[in-house]
Amino acid sequence: MTQTMNLKTTARSDMVDITTSVQREVDRAGVKDGLCIVYIPHTTAGVTINEGADPAVCQDILGKLNELVPRDPGYRHMEGNADSHVKASLTGSSVTVLVEKGELSLGTWQKIFFCEFDGPRSRRVYVKVQGST
Repeated sequence: MTQTMNLKTTARSDMVDITTSVQREVDRAGVKDGLCIVYIPHTTAGVTINEGADPAVCQDILGKLNELVPRDPGYRHMEGNADSHVKASLTGSSVTVLVEKGELSLGTWQKIFFCEFDGPRSRRVYVKVQGST
């Protein structure tokens, strides 16, 4: 079964740590060994796994994305958020994490981040956990 998590972002660009919420869905599913898929159903937001111990990492990622894909009027898409669509494509719309012994198999410093590029907004995150109980 797919679970829906709702979140509200507070800035135009942000990386929100959703690891604890995703682990809660794994706990609720009761899966001991399997897969957890996190999917973002938005065209101006994404999801990624990266270091969560030092907030400067997220600041660096957002800074570099803004440098590579600036918000300027040079795009054909006229809604004013064309850069957000490009950034969402670069980060991707899903991640898959192994579940072992009921825990997300993330590295020591890894966290799962919802990436907002066109906020603030109300957003959804879909989580599907499959495997053996």
